[in-house]
Amino acid sequence: MSESPSPRDAGLTTGALAHRLGVAPTTLRSWDRRYGIGPAVRADGRHRRWRPGDVAVLEAMCRLTSSGVPPADAARAAKEAVQRTSAEPAGAAVAGADPAGEWASAPDVPGPDGGDVRQECRGLARAAVRLDAPAVGEMLEAAVRRHGLAVAWQEVMVPTLHAVGRKWASSGDRYVEVEHLLSWQVSTALRRAPHAVVPGGPEGAPGPVLLACVPGEQHSLPLEALHAGLLQLGVPARMFGAAVPVEALTAAVRRLGPVAVVLWAQTRSTASLPLARHLSDTRWGVTGARRAPTVVLGGPGWAGRSAPGLPRPTGLSDALTLLAGVHGSHGPQGSHGSHGA
Repeated sequence: MSESPSPRDAGLTTGALAHRLGVAPTTLRSWDRRYGIGPAVRADGRHRRWRPGDVAVLEAMCRLTSSGVPPADAARAAKEAVQRTSAEPAGAAVAGADPAGEWASAPDVPGPDGGDVRQECRGLARAAVRLDAPAVGEMLEAAVRRHGLAVAWQEVMVPTLHAVGRKWASSGDRYVEVEHLLSWQVSTALRRAPHAVVPGGPEGAPGPVLLACVPGEQHSLPLEALHAGLLQLGVPARMFGAAVPVEALTAAVRRLGPVAVVLWAQTRSTASLPLARHLSDTRWGVTGARRAPTVVLGGPGWAGRSAPGLPRPTGLSDALTLLAGVHGSHGPQGSHGSHGA
């Protein structure tokens, strides 16, 4: 009697293979339909199971499309290359390094669910290199669902963004389109993250949290992550984004009466302690009951600056806990610390 096939011999499901390659499951089905790159065997005649030979063809297809080869030509070349080298180990059909490999330089640490988030980052990087916006979007939204927003930001989004940025910086402005696409998709995923309905509070209720980049600062993604996290906690927030002029910040504080103002500075050249002090001294309200905001410093630009009375959270979860407390709410339960806020 023959032995039962091992899980490896049984093949990968479409979902598992899509996760491994950094493509959407619909992309694999489309390639099968259009170019005949599909599983050689279908379990029970219905369910797709991708064997090592099938995986080798798809890995070659991904490498070729990442380098700019049109999909139809890439499919033909991938099948021919794997057929020529069928005696080699699966995955060795096409020579050359994985064009996304050095981009996904996330720490080799297990994720909160016991998985290896490095593979998740590699898949995201591969999809970004191919400029496969639908796949990038699906993977980012899946990461938020799987890990929660704070952990997805820390362990998936930030490492991949940093890897893309390093690749761009070291390649003479090549791949800038990859960084732009990935940044836009991260921003979109943050805005789409589930959040609580935050109604307007009654008169006398705590004001919102105001989020703004300091003048001259264009890096707003960490503030977008913080904004999404505050909304999940039910804390009202107002996002003003990049490079907000001093006059506009001061006017917004006086109009909104925020409980807190978060100032983001990516570099020391934009971090202005006089501006932070000015906002922390801004008052509003009636005589005898005037109030001032808690000014929170976010970003690496503030590092090494002595700023008594101006808290500087160490990460996204730290910032969420602090701001929820300032607003009178409860901080996130059991969340992980995060880079970037």
